[in-house]
Amino acid sequence: MDNPAGLWSNAGVFVRVWEYQVPDDRIEAFAAAYAADGAWGELFGRAVGFMGTELYRDAAWPGRFLTIDRWQDEQDWRSFLDAFGAAYESLDAQFEGLAAAERSLFEGSS
Repeated sequence: MDNPAGLWSNAGVFVRVWEYQVPDDRIEAFAAAYAADGAWGELFGRAVGFMGTELYRDAAWPGRFLTIDRWQDEQDWRSFLDAFGAAYESLDAQFEGLAAAERSLFEGSS
């Protein structure tokens, strides 16, 4: 499809979307860790094929956040896990408890 406006396309991009519920007293620490320039973004950024992460805060429910991580394809995500699995697990353990609840909403590509 022609893209005369120069709009970015998600075609073929592997996307992971997570939802988090964060207590008021942990919102600042959570936002710092999960922002594009936070610890997760820095770790993901070490891998080939990582295209970025975004953090969104729900306007109606301040403790609700979404993260969207983009990879060029699923293989790049899997390769990241193979290469950085120990660092991923360590960071996950470090931030355990920042969110009261978390769940995967979507993992796939268009």
